Amino acid sequence: MRILLVEDDPEQLEPLSTALSHVGHLVDGVQEGETAQWLMQEKTYDLLILDWMLPKVSGLELCSQYRQQGKSTPILLLTAKDTTADKVMGLDAGADDYLIKPVDVMELLARVRALGRRSPQWLGDQLYLQDLVLDLPSMTLQRGDRTIVLSTREYQFLEFFLRHPGQVISREQLELNLWEWDNQPESNAVSTQIRRLRLRLGELGCADWLETIYGMGYRLQASS
Repeated sequence: MRILLVEDDPEQLEPLSTALSHVGHLVDGVQEGETAQWLMQEKTYDLLILDWMLPKVSGLELCSQYRQQGKSTPILLLTAKDTTADKVMGLDAGADDYLIKPVDVMELLARVRALGRRSPQWLGDQLYLQDLVLDLPSMTLQRGDRTIVLSTREYQFLEFFLRHPGQVISREQLELNLWEWDNQPESNAVSTQIRRLRLRLGELGCADWLETIYGMGYRLQASS
């Protein structure tokens, strides 16, 4: 999933972002509510994680504004506010879930999994292309009796292709969807990742499923 994580405390933002990235999520981590407002307009996310107490623009305001735009992406609020009245206020602003600080990382990851299942983009814990199976929780790829473990980057690329099977995806689309908003990829970064992913697919006998469409981009489709 692509996740927007908004937390003004860098000592909390970094470990939470790292934990989410470690299990395969692509995380745009920001400290300011104003930057989050801009990203919420520019990017499409599968999940928003918003700290309530942000300077200038609070997480509660972000949540409310997002819902007023008619957007349905799940929202998880992080906050030290733990009264029933606070929880009601957060949920009434449009949050789907509420996690009290200090955040327990294991609980956060469990809630992210649960909210991910409510996303309109949710297709299940496994993605399939013919007999190729990507298991999302374990970041493993299986074909027949062989299973390989993917790196986080390999997993993110393959998940994206499997969510767009048979479609020609341009280099620009890959850069836009598979790099963090503040991370500009080098000119050969996409080619490098494609080459690595093709090698991993080759371990399962399907390297040729990932095609280069010259002048257009790349396409993943099963051989006929």
